[in-house]
Amino acid sequence: IFKRIMAIKGKGILIWCGAGANHRALAVKIATRFPVAGIVIDDKPVKKKRSIFAILSLILDRLRFKEIYDAWSKLQSYYNDKFPLWPEVPLIRVSDINSEEAASFSKEQNPALIIVSGTSLIKEKLLTVPASVGIINLHTGLSPYVKGGPNCTNWCIANNDWHLVGNTIMWINAGIDSGNIIASETVDITESVDLFNAQKLVMEQAHSLYLDVIEYLLTSSPPFISVSQQSIAKGNLFLTKMWTPKQKINLLRNWKNRRSIKRLTPPFTVSLPRN
Repeated sequence: IFKRIMAIKGKGILIWCGAGANHRALAVKIATRFPVAGIVIDDKPVKKKRSIFAILSLILDRLRFKEIYDAWSKLQSYYNDKFPLWPEVPLIRVSDINSEEAASFSKEQNPALIIVSGTSLIKEKLLTVPASVGIINLHTGLSPYVKGGPNCTNWCIANNDWHLVGNTIMWINAGIDSGNIIASETVDITESVDLFNAQKLVMEQAHSLYLDVIEYLLTSSPPFISVSQQSIAKGNLFLTKMWTPKQKINLLRNWKNRRSIKRLTPPFTVSLPRN
């Protein structure tokens, strides 16, 4: 793999990622297997001060839907314990992933491949950063069927779309989870004992798929897999503002009934070539 990277005139992999423990875990996993040139952490500032009413509403929401919030908190605690430190490579933190600082640092690393996970929407300034292989993105949802956020696994449970739980690795573009697909796969969470273990299963398989795609790109020759999402299905785009108490109630109800759901036909997915 090192020889392949040298052949394509790049120093290695550049990571653009969020500051969460799950992103740190992914960075460590990548650095364990591949040469990493640097990391840019999208360390978004804390949101503006909320009103007393907004704070009270948030507290009530977290108490009412504690099971949902706890699942994600436990996932972050799990990764914090298992991966406490970032890889020892050049690393910067920025408050805006699309800043000039992030762009300059990225260009200096002369990456062969840029991988993205958990950042704000990548804009034109970064999309034009040179990378010999390209820029790819992890979506912890099954594109094109389920795009957006805040958590596509939760959306699938709330909508009873259990067959659409999964992950996607795609070439990045200016849209929201809309780039051409390199690989995708479904994840069966119906046997998970709780929501934490369901989220963990999806995230672990997301990381595993990302590692497989990186190896495929760094050990293969172009043209690489690039399947248009429009050629598969139209799908749905979910936004954070759409994630209302009604959807959370649906999630908790459907989760309790998960073992009695009707099995639907698996969706189309894009598979990597296997040796």
